[in-house]
Amino acid sequence: MKQSRALIHTLREVPKDADVVSQQLMMRAGMILKLAAGIYDYLPLAYRSIQKLQQIVREELEADACQELLMPTVQPAELWQESGRWQFYGKELLRFKDRKDGDFCLGPTHEEVITDIVRRTVKSYKQLPINLFQFQGKFRDEIRPRFGLMRGREFIMKDGYSFHVNNEDADREYWAMFNAYKRIFNRVGVKFRSVEADSGAIGGSFTHEFHVLAGSGEDAILSCDSCDYTSNIEKTECPTLKWGYPSEAMLELKRAHFCTPGIIAMEDQARAFKDENHDGLPLDHASKFYLYRVTKGEDTWDVGLVIRSDHEPNLVKFRNFLMADSIELVPIEEAENISGTKSGFIGPIEIDVPMYADNSLDGAYNLTCGANKTDYHHFGFKPDRDLKQFKGFFDLRMAIEGDACPRCNKGHFQAFRGIEVGQVFKLGTKYSESMGCTYLDADGKESPMVMGCYGLGVTRTISAIIEQNYDDDGIIWPWPVAPYHVHLLCLDPSNNEVMEVAEKLEKVLEAGGIEVLVDDREGLSPGVKFKDADLLGFPLRVVVGAKGLKDGIVEIKNRRTKEVIKVIPDELLDSILNLRSRIMQELEDAKGR
Repeated sequence: MKQSRALIHTLREVPKDADVVSQQLMMRAGMILKLAAGIYDYLPLAYRSIQKLQQIVREELEADACQELLMPTVQPAELWQESGRWQFYGKELLRFKDRKDGDFCLGPTHEEVITDIVRRTVKSYKQLPINLFQFQGKFRDEIRPRFGLMRGREFIMKDGYSFHVNNEDADREYWAMFNAYKRIFNRVGVKFRSVEADSGAIGGSFTHEFHVLAGSGEDAILSCDSCDYTSNIEKTECPTLKWGYPSEAMLELKRAHFCTPGIIAMEDQARAFKDENHDGLPLDHASKFYLYRVTKGEDTWDVGLVIRSDHEPNLVKFRNFLMADSIELVPIEEAENISGTKSGFIGPIEIDVPMYADNSLDGAYNLTCGANKTDYHHFGFKPDRDLKQFKGFFDLRMAIEGDACPRCNKGHFQAFRGIEVGQVFKLGTKYSESMGCTYLDADGKESPMVMGCYGLGVTRTISAIIEQNYDDDGIIWPWPVAPYHVHLLCLDPSNNEVMEVAEKLEKVLEAGGIEVLVDDREGLSPGVKFKDADLLGFPLRVVVGAKGLKDGIVEIKNRRTKEVIKVIPDELLDSILNLRSRIMQELEDAKGR
């Protein structure tokens, strides 16, 4: 491909509205254009990488007997009402009416549609299992789209769904897809982690996310340094902590004012506490109280949560524990009315709602908490003794780096940042029961199919690859998904000899299976072409110039290692193939690291 004919418009300056490196580099490299908030045009270079990633995914899935299809983007409300998600999914679901006043949505996902397809076409256990997938544009009306392709409103996704006669077969397929995803990301050439996660709005009994490791990642990941346990922080199990002061005398509950006026932070309260036996308390004696509003279906109620002041609440764990649809803080004005005091002094003891405490407080006493009176605090607080509706101690906090691993009881958690690019779910019968997707077994008995769901963000993965592969000069593409393998720079296209050699080498390389972009643009200095080549970031750069040809050589540069090799033109293909083999071997050696 000649660059003079290609739609590639590079920028020297970083666009002002580009938040993260991948967005900045893709816009500068002429790969994407912003059309509206969270909506981008995929220009030819980007689309070449997208197609290569799709082909890798396609090959790995078809190796496991998955079949590709294509479903409509526009979906009727009736299907979503059958599954119960029409209202539950929230404002991210873009709803609209057609000219006949029918309700529709732009598909953010396709559980309902695929379930409808299978219930209408599959009737017997003899037709199961079946695994179907598609590549398609999705739309989710994000309230705050950002980070380019990583958090857009419209994006390309691979979503797949499997249907089974029982849980055992669904489990088998789950792990088959789990391993297929590992193969996909290994082939792409990225460092990643598979992590235990929450199933969110999709639903399901258990799930794993796949995260590309990058400092810009939105998700916090904790991984044991001794075993394989890795989890999204929202899902990470916390160790049971031992209360560390068994010899400390237990205080009676008391409300104190004299040592804490004007003090709001719980840690400061603990430091300030004084009586005949104490001149300050250890910081882990400080507790925090949260008053939440819980919604499940049409029901709404308030609950309280007490945790140590050096910990943070985990609302995903709490919501799942309560089997609620949503959980959010009671509005501050309302919480102040309920407690009779202003924020900073609200405490759990006098508030008559169900109260839960984190496991880290099991056995704790002599805690501080708000006393529901301005400038007053309780000391000597013991949750299971002092709360009116105490429900027990449960794992309801965020795990942190350094926590002991509860799985192996040997290691400790290390923290990473990750970009979620894929997720596999075991859905069970959530959709098949509500939508009547059943099969007849060998005895003619009707049963709901057991489902699995397997998503992979195609455009998000391309963005994540760049977040992990760049330097100050631009993108550094892994070979398998690079738009082109070689950027062949013709330094003086007006020189007939130089151009003839460049065109000959282009044909030789392409005949050898190497994809080439030839920079044949006239009127540009070598420095400009070198800058553009580094920005676009193809794995190898080949320079053909009058000076080099005079010495009988052309120059090859490895974009990642900066290594430069000078070869005669007739040896270029062999040299490129050898470099490709070395690059692919390095990629193979990096698997699992």
